[in-house]
Amino acid sequence: MSADIGGVQVNGHFDERFAGTVEQFAQNFRNGDDIGASFALSKDGEFLVDVWAGHLDEDKQRPWKEDTIVNVYSSTKTVSFLCALVLADRGLLDFDEPVATYWPEFAQSGKDKVLVWHLMNHAAGLSGLDVPVTSEDMYDLEKMTSLLAAQAPWWEPGSATGYHALTQGYLIGEVVRRITGKTLGKFMREELAGPLGADFFIGVPESEFDRIGHLFVPIGTNENNIAVNDDPNSIASRTFSNPAPVAEDSWTPGWKKAEIPAANGHGNARSLVRLQTPLACGGSAFGVDLMSEKTARSVMQPRIDGHDLCLNVPLTFGLGFGLNRGPIPISPNENACFWGGWGGSSVLVDQDARVAMSFVMNKMFAGLLGDTRSFLIRQKAYEDLGR
Repeated sequence: MSADIGGVQVNGHFDERFAGTVEQFAQNFRNGDDIGASFALSKDGEFLVDVWAGHLDEDKQRPWKEDTIVNVYSSTKTVSFLCALVLADRGLLDFDEPVATYWPEFAQSGKDKVLVWHLMNHAAGLSGLDVPVTSEDMYDLEKMTSLLAAQAPWWEPGSATGYHALTQGYLIGEVVRRITGKTLGKFMREELAGPLGADFFIGVPESEFDRIGHLFVPIGTNENNIAVNDDPNSIASRTFSNPAPVAEDSWTPGWKKAEIPAANGHGNARSLVRLQTPLACGGSAFGVDLMSEKTARSVMQPRIDGHDLCLNVPLTFGLGFGLNRGPIPISPNENACFWGGWGGSSVLVDQDARVAMSFVMNKMFAGLLGDTRSFLIRQKAYEDLGR
């Protein structure tokens, strides 16, 4: 369908009870907050909202299409978590085992007791590197994993969280590779995206480049991606200066083709919801038994909480995902988890409501965990769910 919602042409489909949700989605365009975007929601394994609108350019010459994909930054992490959960469900990975069980070289520099769940939950003390790296270095999996294997932790592993903004994906990805012989991007395509019909990539083939919408990067985005401590020796400052995220890198072929499993996933709201719906529904959806209900439920068990050393906010983590705890609830239900991406993309999984939802856009806002655009849409979605 294509409908005029208050002067905004919205494409896709939605159950009529979610008219308020779609109206809020359109309102973001009327406010000038979005250029192009998509939103999707499933409940009980059925898509009830799958909409997109806007353009890939400010001149409004290239429409956002059904198959448009964009870099979703750290919403990619939610897909990396699924890869690890699938391996755990198959009995190939134990989150309470030392990382070195699977990746022996990782035991260097006093890391022999770092556990796999520490990697999942930003608690390994490896949020950055001492050896300077460039953007091009980040495209080299072997170099990044070798540096991380040699790196000494910046704090006692398991004692606190400090957002592993770019390093987390290499760490989880190398564990996946050591177990399966496949990079995380390849494993994800073959074992998750393929069976679930999800149009998502970690490492985009050149054949798909033409449908990538480049992100709009407001002035100051790179400098203001986080309010770091003025002290250059602080964990936060060291984390975000090496590796240093540069939003314009996402426009380059090198970034698109690389596998950076914490940050360079490309997809849209629909593809993220297709991937996360099994987690919302006891492990199975769309005819695919991705994992057992026990494994799916394990995500909601708190593993560590406290004031994050990098994000400077209180957080509670289950297995990878942030949990619905703290001063600003993400859901009216207890068993809900989330994560978001630099610039505004977001993912929410609610096991109590059996709901998965995602927002993906091409206009970046300040912030690493989503912003008011997705927050307001999500708020309306819960209102409409209650009708």
